[in-house]
Amino acid sequence: MTPLRTLLVDDEPLALTILADYVSKVPFLTLAGTTTSPIAALQRVQSGDIDVVFLDIQMPELTGLQFLNLMRHGGAGNRCRVILTTAYAEFALDGYEHDVTDYLLKPVSFERFYRAAQKLLPHSATPPPADVPTEISPVSMAKAPTNEPDFIFVKTEYRLQRIDLSDILYAEGLKDYVSLYTPPAPGKTDPTRLLTLQTMKSLDDKLPDSQFMRVHKSYIVALNRIESIERNRIYIGKAIIPIGDTYRDEFFRRIE
Repeated sequence: MTPLRTLLVDDEPLALTILADYVSKVPFLTLAGTTTSPIAALQRVQSGDIDVVFLDIQMPELTGLQFLNLMRHGGAGNRCRVILTTAYAEFALDGYEHDVTDYLLKPVSFERFYRAAQKLLPHSATPPPADVPTEISPVSMAKAPTNEPDFIFVKTEYRLQRIDLSDILYAEGLKDYVSLYTPPAPGKTDPTRLLTLQTMKSLDDKLPDSQFMRVHKSYIVALNRIESIERNRIYIGKAIIPIGDTYRDEFFRRIE
């Protein structure tokens, strides 16, 4: 297939440098330009020679959402796909109302960038290049169906927070709250904890059964994050998670 002509728009030059490097590693993307000016980018998109835009939301001259509104009324721009990039998760729902392809939270890893880029392809997507990191599952599981979401939104005290399913290690229930644990932040050794305003049942209903399982009344685990199992205990990093009597038989059936 002909590589997709890709335009990068961000008011931070460092962000443009990182994304340009990512584009160079993806065989089905070709860099058509970078700019810190959303006005210049809009003119380029409306000329019809851009296939996809990686678009920052928070820009002083013109916000990403304003850019989307103008682009959708620009004729040729209607054929252009958009992936939003921002450090602010609260703008995600507004972005999806504009039918964007994906929403990347900064700092953006190459693995996450590549997964977003794959959504630009037809269903017969090409395999990832050799340098895309892939996780080896300690517990062998079938791949999730392609129609499953790869993220969820959870309610915190101040915002709706997007969480990529691939980042979740496990969840711990605390009455009307749930703590979600993700890998440690750079320079840290303990998992990152996010407190969400929901019940274990509501979270369990959101998570795909092919990737997650409730193993205790107070715990849900990501099956591909399990490192070892000893008797009725699951080990994920430093965490030791009990397997409840109610869930034990089904859990061992799943992993066998």
